[in-house]
Amino acid sequence: MPYDTTFIPGKTYIPASGKVFDENEIENAVSAAKDGWWTEGRFAKEFEREFARFLGVRYVSLVNSGSSANLAAFFSLTSKVFGERRLQKGDEFITGAVAFPTTVNPGIIFGMTPVFVDAELSSLNIDTDKIEKAITKKTKLIMVAHTLGNPYNLDKIVALAKKYHLWLIEDCCDALGSRYDGKMVGTYGDISTFSFYPAHQITMGEGGAVVTNNPLIHRSIRQFRDWGRDCWCDTGKDDTCGKRFGWKMGELPAGYDHKYIYSQIGFNLKLTDFQAAIGLAQLSKLPYFIKIRKENYKKLYKFFSKYIKFFELLTPTDKEDPCWFGFPLLVRKEAPFTRNQLTEYLEKERIGTRNVFSGNLLRHPAYLKIKYKTAGKIVNADEVMARAFWLGVFPGINSDMIEYTKRMIERFLKRF
Repeated sequence: MPYDTTFIPGKTYIPASGKVFDENEIENAVSAAKDGWWTEGRFAKEFEREFARFLGVRYVSLVNSGSSANLAAFFSLTSKVFGERRLQKGDEFITGAVAFPTTVNPGIIFGMTPVFVDAELSSLNIDTDKIEKAITKKTKLIMVAHTLGNPYNLDKIVALAKKYHLWLIEDCCDALGSRYDGKMVGTYGDISTFSFYPAHQITMGEGGAVVTNNPLIHRSIRQFRDWGRDCWCDTGKDDTCGKRFGWKMGELPAGYDHKYIYSQIGFNLKLTDFQAAIGLAQLSKLPYFIKIRKENYKKLYKFFSKYIKFFELLTPTDKEDPCWFGFPLLVRKEAPFTRNQLTEYLEKERIGTRNVFSGNLLRHPAYLKIKYKTAGKIVNADEVMARAFWLGVFPGINSDMIEYTKRMIERFLKRF
């Protein structure tokens, strides 16, 4: 059923994130079921067209999750078609210490060395002033996420990528609808990735997208997404190239069916048409969703601005126009309470909270023994790990919920 906005203070849980939908998503999913096709089909193609139009990009490839989007984006750049620029084992890539794991994992899995850069406390994004010092002769890629929808300094990062001839992958999984200098994030990098998990700006349940303006990269993305095959026919289509039985590749016999020639060690990361059908209905709501997220953020910002002796708030620049994934803040070091004390209190009062993802990713069990480098000391990421959290701003949160949240926080702060 659609998201229930019935709210009983103290009883109804206010989630930090969630999906909002109506009968249109259900009707689209039923239509996809009635088609009997079920794998990627007509809804996927329509979504890709409409999503490309929304972002202002040339190519969109749908995948089954945002994490798969990062995987396909990264591996697409390992293709031999890119010559000396292709990513190879032993190369280095620059990323942020405050990160979601699957922004970093593809490079580790492939055999590259991540070079972690500390975060800025004012943005929770990578500290762009420290990136250049991290660049070596082995550096091939910058792969960083826009934290909680807040764009990082794209002027600096794009300039560095051009100066040192590096690839740039923008992880926009939390940032759909955010703008930098008037342009959509996701339009600055060589490749950008998006997630349609229920917590994000729109949802397919699970789902993601990889976008690019480069036709050679687009073909490589499709190859790695679709089993590693050389063929570029859409699902269910044959002979797009006009010479399906006219190829001679590898050690295969001449005329071997191009649909079954594999030029990459790839994956199957495609989504179903059910997911795309739901996403298409969500996409029509995206402008409204963006508007509500921004409005909810402003309400919370105005409230917390009265308590800056306890909290540090994010300060986007004039160029940054975030579509907020959540409302992030840090409890000050000198505050008479800790982040955990506040968040545990809020959870007891039925108000959902979340830490800022990994905090310092290098503190987590999975990353303690990996091979990595750092660009100087990682200090602020530890502060994020200890002091940062976020509250929900998604469209399912109404004014009554926000007012209740404010009252409960005021009640907590009166203790001090």
